[in-house]
Amino acid sequence: MTSCSTPPEKELTFKDAFKDQFVVGVALNTNQVAGHDPKAIELTKKHFNSIVAENCMKMANIHPREDHFFWEEADAFVEFGEANNMHIVGHTLVWHSQAGDWIFVDEEGQDVSRDVLIERMRHHIQTVVSRYKGRVKGWDVVNETILDDGSWRQSKWVEIIGPEFVQMAFEFAREADPEAELYYNDYSVSTPAKRDGIYYMVKDLIDKGVKIDAVGLQGHLTLPSPTVDEMEQAILKLASLGVKTMITELDITVLPWPSEQVTAEISLNYELEEKYNPYPNGISEEANAALMDKYRDFFEMFLRNSEHITRVTFWGVNDSQSWRNNWPIRGRMDYPLLFDRDYHAKPAVADILQMTQNK
Repeated sequence: MTSCSTPPEKELTFKDAFKDQFVVGVALNTNQVAGHDPKAIELTKKHFNSIVAENCMKMANIHPREDHFFWEEADAFVEFGEANNMHIVGHTLVWHSQAGDWIFVDEEGQDVSRDVLIERMRHHIQTVVSRYKGRVKGWDVVNETILDDGSWRQSKWVEIIGPEFVQMAFEFAREADPEAELYYNDYSVSTPAKRDGIYYMVKDLIDKGVKIDAVGLQGHLTLPSPTVDEMEQAILKLASLGVKTMITELDITVLPWPSEQVTAEISLNYELEEKYNPYPNGISEEANAALMDKYRDFFEMFLRNSEHITRVTFWGVNDSQSWRNNWPIRGRMDYPLLFDRDYHAKPAVADILQMTQNK
């Protein structure tokens, strides 16, 4: 006689728990894709069904000179996603930062003409998108062109072309791959003035017949802000336009903010001071509890609004490789993700995954 035993329950993962709500993704860096961080890749394959390129698809990386594209790292990223049947996101086609030193200037270092910059933008977008046509599911077409007060960022894109560069960028991307999803992506979208500025920009694009599938709300959060309600109101307002929303670049810093302006502006850079690095040897129980509570509260809200959300993406696999350790102050020790430096799930993970089973 043989004894019957109950097979062990399959461990719940993010991609399985939320399979009926939205895809759950993570940003990967080139070292991870190249196999130099096998534990991160193991965790990625286990938990996530979407990936976004942290840096290798940004213009300065993939198109460092006008006459030269560097494909090796981006090709490897896309091939990794395909090999693991993942929803692949290209990040980002047009951004004021990491744009490449060459794109805005002529041989004398003077601003190029409007027509020249439009052609350079078209060539960049269509070359990149065409290479990955049918392989990359969606693109962050334009990144961060609305300021916190709702006005247009006076970047070189706006100064030389004008605000209509956004419409052109989306149209160029659509021409290159009509089936790809096209996104606008920005931080601090929960700030009412910025939320409204993005809302009216997207509404104008839709009214003009421009294809825009979703707005990415970057989730670079702090413990105090934004609140769940503030983020939820932004999701609902943008969804009222008939577009989907995505929570992109999700992480929550536990460290003190060094200025009155809470933002994700990448150019910020402050000096390291001890008071801004309170947990160099490990996070306190109190701070970790607050972090876990915030993650739980936000995922409850994401689940509640899953009809409007197509993707939630963490900006990094685990605490050790998060950009938060070096921005906006280099050399700090932060704990912003849901997997610690030893690749172990933090306490909130089990609770978040269980939420989907109780729905």
